[in-house]
Amino acid sequence: MTSTPATSEAGAPEIPDFPPPRSSECPFAPSPGMRALSGYGPLTPVRSWGGSTPWAVTGHAEQKALLSDARLSVEFSRPGYPSPVDPAHAHTGSADLSFVGMDDPEHAQLRRMVSGAFTIKRVEAMRPRVQRMADDFIDALLDGPKPADLVQSLALPIPSLVISEMLGVPYEDHEFFQVNSRAIVSAVATPQERQAAHTNLATYLDELVGRKLVEPGDDLLSSLCTRIESGELTRRQAATMGVLLLLGGHETTANMISLGTLLLLQHPGQLALIRDTDDPAVVRDAVEELLRYLSIVHLGRRRTALEDIEIAGHTIRAGDGVILLGELANRDPAVFPEPDRLDITRNARQHQAFGAGSHHCVGQPLARMELQVIYPTLFRRVPTLRAVDGLDVTPFKYDALIYGLHALPVTW
Repeated sequence: MTSTPATSEAGAPEIPDFPPPRSSECPFAPSPGMRALSGYGPLTPVRSWGGSTPWAVTGHAEQKALLSDARLSVEFSRPGYPSPVDPAHAHTGSADLSFVGMDDPEHAQLRRMVSGAFTIKRVEAMRPRVQRMADDFIDALLDGPKPADLVQSLALPIPSLVISEMLGVPYEDHEFFQVNSRAIVSAVATPQERQAAHTNLATYLDELVGRKLVEPGDDLLSSLCTRIESGELTRRQAATMGVLLLLGGHETTANMISLGTLLLLQHPGQLALIRDTDDPAVVRDAVEELLRYLSIVHLGRRRTALEDIEIAGHTIRAGDGVILLGELANRDPAVFPEPDRLDITRNARQHQAFGAGSHHCVGQPLARMELQVIYPTLFRRVPTLRAVDGLDVTPFKYDALIYGLHALPVTW
């Protein structure tokens, strides 16, 4: 079967441009231009960099099926891969993304080397430590000046400290890896800036791996060193896996903390449900709804078709690019009734904030646990917390691939 896009008044196929511009009028939701893509159906061709026309997948069911389809490749170097940056520089630094840019079986082999550290059992054992971190940083927040930037005082340091301890990365280097991480996920950084950031982090992690080969510790990087010694892994592979985990372990969770806090401050009734409950299930459901509603991975998960795929009345041809838009799947009314309404009591666990299939986020148990600790702790301990600025002047990350806030001035 072939695609049937909408047509203009002249009868010519109408292919929307991608990505559509973001809008400050709806900072917690997909922009009107992004939402309009759903009107073309669950799949539609879009016009992107260099005039390429990858498929945009907006439907929840279609995304779930395609994310689990081995006929789609995640490898950045394949012709037709729909890069979120200028295709002339699409693969700049991609080697430093480790197994997220590999297909199985190579992906599965490397992923298994770290996945054991992120099991629910291992993560739950860390919950008391994360609780102490939250209390310590909130103590410092309350003892410090007002107003305070919640991003710098709480949202960024906690996940940075957590992943640093897991990996065995000295936390005193957090400013270095945070600055370089921001450059990697920036939508406006030059290719040279992005490459330099990759190189900086890869060099840093390589040197750290070298030290741990001599003096191993009780941490994830040290465990990767045993793989190097057994010949299962090269030193460079271990370092690039460290880059991936360090970047993913703090950047996404930090943005969810700040963005979710600001969203809940706009919905005091929902906030009160989290603040006042003693039921962990209520907090778990609240976190899932926030993950669904905010969907901070913007501009989609990207793939290239290895074979023809028939889906939803369309044919994705071999070599076609595919962009899976989680922010639209998570607002599919067929799955989430009244999807534009924040409702922390709903069952939102079918969301695709962490992706699906074999490439789903390996660190999702850790991210969930951190959010389950931080939101209720913050609102209980600082019940009068409020944002200083209106939404119209709040610095949202319209310039980043991972959505969030550059800063969140708060007082109490």
